[in-house]
Amino acid sequence: MTTLTVDQDLLIGEPPVGSSERFFDRFYFNLHGPEPTPLIMIGAGSYPNRQVVDGYLIRVDGGRQRNVRFSNESGRLPATGVGPLSWEIVEPLRAWRLVVGENPAGFELDVVWRARTNPWETERIVLDDGRGGVSDFAHFFQSGSYEGTLVLDGERRDVTGWLGQRDRSRGVRLVSERGGLHTWIQAQFPDCSVAVLFNLDRENAVTHCDGAVLGVDGVDDPLVSGRHAVEIDDGLDCPRAAFEFTTASGRTLRLDVDATPGGGFLSGGGYGGWHGRRRGADVVEHETWTLDGTVTPRTLDTPMTDRPARFVLDGATEGVGVFEFAVTRSPRYVYRPSL
Repeated sequence: MTTLTVDQDLLIGEPPVGSSERFFDRFYFNLHGPEPTPLIMIGAGSYPNRQVVDGYLIRVDGGRQRNVRFSNESGRLPATGVGPLSWEIVEPLRAWRLVVGENPAGFELDVVWRARTNPWETERIVLDDGRGGVSDFAHFFQSGSYEGTLVLDGERRDVTGWLGQRDRSRGVRLVSERGGLHTWIQAQFPDCSVAVLFNLDRENAVTHCDGAVLGVDGVDDPLVSGRHAVEIDDGLDCPRAAFEFTTASGRTLRLDVDATPGGGFLSGGGYGGWHGRRRGADVVEHETWTLDGTVTPRTLDTPMTDRPARFVLDGATEGVGVFEFAVTRSPRYVYRPSL
């Protein structure tokens, strides 16, 4: 059960006393219909000690990934927008409004995300980068549904009923962390979301199995252990995976992942070190990647990927969502499945 308060969902203006220059306060949303694509990802964050606010848009569909990054100088007040993106916290922990204006990714939207499950707060995440640096941040995630409109290349769509996961994080996170395999499952089903942070170290020991079956009826069943079989190719892509989790209630569930649609590379959103840097006023960058195998997690400045995916729960119930993964580039790491 979460112990979150509404204050933890509000973007802060003043940094905590004595906090690191790297201190951030960030959010992320994804949006998809009954198929894995089109997938829209939206994120932004403030760095109050650097007086910077930045954000990004990622669009994956039609064999392409379109990326837009934007940055601006900020004061001490909580940010409510940057670049073409603005946001409003309608009700903390329950509803956010997101508005995206004209931008190089070729889409606009005006939607309200409403929670369909409880938020899940992970244990505080503390990770050593192996070079004297430490990531230390709070993190929670939550499943929701949307109402409103999305305009793709001039075509207006009603996206009421589309689903998506969101997360909030606050603290210090380094670009590089000393892990082996990182995954974050965001699987949406009609009556629940299976959402879990599941990480391995470079000896393939589980370092995080933090998540739950989050029911739309408000009943949560925490995941207490997991086994894994992840397909990893030469480009550090993970097109398929299978997991078996045991829950606190004693249930054993199997989750099969088809992440072959491609794209979702978070380098396009600035996760390779772009975030939090002073760039001046009203900076916008953008590019389009063709998803033909020339761009892979290995070729980018970070392997972190949020892949549009299909999921099958217990061999029967089909769902869609996002499968986040990152495999270390260390040549000494050899992945070993446990399932």
